[in-house]
Amino acid sequence: MTIVIGIDQGLEYLGIKLVVMKGVMRLGKVSGIKIEVHWTFILLLLWVAFLEFQKGSGLNRILLNEALIVVLFFCVVLHELGHALTAKKFGVQTKNILLLPIGGVATLEKMPEKPAQELWITLAGPALNIIIAILLLLVVPVRSYFNFDAIVMEELLYEPTLQNFLFYLFIANVMLVVFNLKPAFPMDGGRVLRALLSFKLGRVKATEIAASLGQGLAVVFFVLGLFFNPFLLLIALFIFLAAYGENQMVKQGDLLRGYMVKDATLTNITQLNTHNKVKEVIAILLGGTEKDFVVVDNGKIVGVLTQKNIIEHAKAPETLVGSIMQTKFTTVNSSDGLMKVLQGLGREGNGFFPVLEQGKLVGVIDTTNISEFILLRTAAT
Repeated sequence: MTIVIGIDQGLEYLGIKLVVMKGVMRLGKVSGIKIEVHWTFILLLLWVAFLEFQKGSGLNRILLNEALIVVLFFCVVLHELGHALTAKKFGVQTKNILLLPIGGVATLEKMPEKPAQELWITLAGPALNIIIAILLLLVVPVRSYFNFDAIVMEELLYEPTLQNFLFYLFIANVMLVVFNLKPAFPMDGGRVLRALLSFKLGRVKATEIAASLGQGLAVVFFVLGLFFNPFLLLIALFIFLAAYGENQMVKQGDLLRGYMVKDATLTNITQLNTHNKVKEVIAILLGGTEKDFVVVDNGKIVGVLTQKNIIEHAKAPETLVGSIMQTKFTTVNSSDGLMKVLQGLGREGNGFFPVLEQGKLVGVIDTTNISEFILLRTAAT
């Protein structure tokens, strides 16, 4: 079984969301970090059971494999906790750890730009798997398994015993370490490579090299998936987009470094009030380029109205804005860092923030406006 570990934060900032968060079951919390499992994890268990059934395996053998997957994914959680808890030492919080059929995803707020800190955070994950493997090595006579020829060893390992279970778990943890330390982003080895290269080349160039290697690895997995295992196709897609996402995020961060929200704020905006009707907003929507709006009452922001809200109530044109606006919204200050706000927009569902200066509304900012700012900065440099 192939597992991808530690594809952490590059996707969300760009809006490349490969994981649909619907159907997530929370397992608990560790040090304030939510541990969740996606419903598609059940598909992995069913797939493994189906493959064993096709081989003619008995119930004990099937249950052994199912238990191995569950315990192995517990090791994956420990791996991700290694990343998360080490990141916490450097002031970086982790929103959650999500278990997927292809492994674990720890959603870190960010990855520290200091190479030494990234190195420690990255190595903490595989270190947990190494510790698990060493502990298993103390109780499992691993060397004795390799004293037999291939046929005898295969027959021996087929027996659904506790010793075989622990041996499989030992091998799986070793494979996790080896697989994750491949020097290609977004694997842990790619992050280690990026951190080491950053000392000499800087973060942008180092990320470009590690991401290129990651995308090359994804192409190899894709080809192997076409001929041997379709599951590798999904892994290839995930790795390719994660590497691309991280590379773009770092480039954007470099372009936006030193710029504030006020440098990309959209100031020519339409302010709605709670008594406006949906038909009036539709006329504004069709007559201009604005898609989302701020709702103001007596000079105070009371809500935001998104394009989605408008479309949902288009059949009721007399509906008042005050009854359909979103009253939970995020505001940003004009002096906030632009990259920090871009990251926040990626995490928000609507991607639209009113901008305040000394407590007063001065405009709005969204992903479209920041994208235009990035394009202009790119052209200028």
